Amino acid sequence: MNIGASTLWWAVAGTLVAVELGTGTFYLLMLAVGAAAGALAAHLGLGLTAQIAAAAVVGGLATGLWHVRRGRAPAEPSQAANRDVQIDIGHAVSVEQWAADGTARVHYRGASWQARHAAASAPSPGAHVIVAVEGNELQLAPAVRP
Repeated sequence: MNIGASTLWWAVAGTLVAVELGTGTFYLLMLAVGAAAGALAAHLGLGLTAQIAAAAVVGGLATGLWHVRRGRAPAEPSQAANRDVQIDIGHAVSVEQWAADGTARVHYRGASWQARHAAASAPSPGAHVIVAVEGNELQLAPAVRP
């Protein structure tokens, strides 16, 4: 049984996809696209050098473009400020008074919480919104009034 070059390229692409699924490294998926380009070059009857060149160029370009796209994306918030992790972010609380060090005690979800002023402005009593949760301390910013 003789295995063709295109079959080997497809096996490499499939292996890269399987490893990517196990590791979550999207760059491996881009390299799998390059291996698929090598397989297509083999299907077109191009020589081994052209197949390797196609795989390298397509895989390299895809990886480079993904790297540039990822670099331009906004940075993900820390876990303390990530709404997918902290269900309390965005909820409103009322602050009766602030201490001199920028902390306060607030009543939220039936309990008394330590809170810290997280905005650039000076802390003032009134409506605030939770912008992050660090440990058992709420980070608050003034609520935006419509």
